[in-house]
Amino acid sequence: MYFPPLLPLAIRLKWPKKKYYAVAAGRKTGIFDNWPLAESQVKGWPGARFKGFPSRREAEAWLKNPQYSTRAVRRGVKRPPTVKINKAPDNREGLVIYTDGGAINNPGPGGYGAVIIDYDLDPVGRQEISGGYRLTTNNRMELMACIAALRSLGVLERPIALYSDSSYVVNAINKGWARKWRLNGWLKSDKKPARNADLWDKLLNLTAGLTITFNWVKGHAGNPLNERCDQLAVQNARQNNLPVDWGYEGKELNER
Repeated sequence: MYFPPLLPLAIRLKWPKKKYYAVAAGRKTGIFDNWPLAESQVKGWPGARFKGFPSRREAEAWLKNPQYSTRAVRRGVKRPPTVKINKAPDNREGLVIYTDGGAINNPGPGGYGAVIIDYDLDPVGRQEISGGYRLTTNNRMELMACIAALRSLGVLERPIALYSDSSYVVNAINKGWARKWRLNGWLKSDKKPARNADLWDKLLNLTAGLTITFNWVKGHAGNPLNERCDQLAVQNARQNNLPVDWGYEGKELNER
């Protein structure tokens, strides 16, 4: 019986192209030669920054100046799977903000609340921020909670993870709607005016200098930080002699 000569192993087997993953912000930074190891550094890490490359040299070059783009990576290299968070994990690292807001009868007296947790401090740092207005809306208070929290921090180089139960806020930031509204003179794609332009403008200005992720968390689902924000919002909405939300009441008066 004739046996053909064995082909070299490199010819008979098609080896997968080696990939390297550069992690610029995560539990541990550096170059990793397999995705599971790289993923363990970025999964659940607020503001994680990472990218895949076909060669170590390219990965090292990017790590020196980690410019991140949402476009497809050049040369056909697929980006590592994005770590998506649609509900709040039990965070115990970094700078974390929870926010909530609402208005009684919407529109009506409204309040907002935010809890800022700094897990990098020892002991862990905690700050609560809240406020309210005599006449406003749910969405305006959701936005004000984010604005008030970020104003208290100023511009930071540290990554921030913000959690809100408002799909209106999270989607408008993550899907780029708010930025498009501003570029279009606060007109939506249907040419109708975008609501709450005054607050969106403030929030976009605040986030411009930050490394921040906006994450949706289900409200009234037992998350202690979300529940605390809700308590703060309700308490403030029920206060007497609340200030005027001129961004809302002023507009209402002008349209009458």
